[in-house]
Amino acid sequence: MPFSLLPKLIFPSLTDVKPELLCSRGIDLLMLDFDNTMLPYTSTVPSPELLRWIDEMKRAGVRLCVVSNSKKAKAPGFCKAHNLPCVTHSKKPTGRGIRRCLARFDAAPEQAALAGDQIFTDVLGANCAGVTSLLVKPIHLHNIWLKLRHLAEQPFIYFARKRRITKP
Repeated sequence: MPFSLLPKLIFPSLTDVKPELLCSRGIDLLMLDFDNTMLPYTSTVPSPELLRWIDEMKRAGVRLCVVSNSKKAKAPGFCKAHNLPCVTHSKKPTGRGIRRCLARFDAAPEQAALAGDQIFTDVLGANCAGVTSLLVKPIHLHNIWLKLRHLAEQPFIYFARKRRITKP
């Protein structure tokens, strides 16, 4: 698949991704990065808005699966508590975790999207795996390394917007 650091779609937050948009594009499997996409790195408590969004997606028939690089128990614990499938140690941007998720749901790449907050892992991994890449704004850039990474991503976000590939 093509090597690209440009997201297909950009959203202010994960909860701005609507099931109608996904369904209109033939997407019924949404893979979710965990840290800083669903919850801040520094928290284990989901917002009421996130919980409503998860319910809305499920009611609309969008299958959800957390695909996380994390090796910590935070993501699996959250997923278990909220009845969400989870693939950890996914090694994004390699396609390993994404392929495991697609196989688990018996889904073709064209039927799937991956939403995440990082260009160099989530967007690149999704694009290389042939799934639709959705970039969301990071929830909280709580340290200098996250701020620097986000700064390095700005040219790619600019070009994605300029090419008008970010419009839903």
